[in-house]
Amino acid sequence: MDKLKSVLSGEEGRSDNRTILEAANEASTLGWGTRVKGFIGCFVVGVVCTVLGVCLLFLPRIGLILFIVFYTFGNICSLCSTMFLMGPVKQLKRMCDKTRALATTIMITCLVLTLCGAFWWKNFGLTLLFCILQVLSFAWYGLSYIPFVRDAIMRMVAICMK
Repeated sequence: MDKLKSVLSGEEGRSDNRTILEAANEASTLGWGTRVKGFIGCFVVGVVCTVLGVCLLFLPRIGLILFIVFYTFGNICSLCSTMFLMGPVKQLKRMCDKTRALATTIMITCLVLTLCGAFWWKNFGLTLLFCILQVLSFAWYGLSYIPFVRDAIMRMVAICMK
C-alpha cells in the first residue's frame, strides 16, 4: 500500500532511499489532536510535579529531597512535552541549535547536578544552588524560543549595571 501511495504521489524514487530514522519517524507520526493531548498531558504532569515539590519543601527532614526530585522531574516532563508538538528529532535539533546550545547544555547539566547533589553527594547547600541554577537556565532556555527577548533582557541588564 505504501508503494502505491508513493507511485501516485510522484515520490517513487524517494521512498526507496529513505533512512531508517525517516522510516521510523513516518511510522510513528501522531495526528495533530493526539499531539496536542500528549503535550497537554505531559505539561500538566510537569506542572503538578513542580507544584507538589514546592508544597513538599516544608516537610521536616525529607522535604528538601522531595522538592528536588519532584521539581526536577517536573522540569523534565515540561521539557519533554514540547516533543509532542514538533516531534523528538526536530525538538532535539532545535535544542542543539547554535542560539540554544549553551542554554540547553547548562539546563541539562543543572538537572543532572541537582540530582547528584541530592542523592550522591548529599550536600544540601550545593543541591539548592544547582536547583536555583536549574530554574534560571530553564527560564533562559524557554526565552530563547521568543524572538529578540533574550537580547532585550541583556540590554536591560546592561543599562541597569551602568
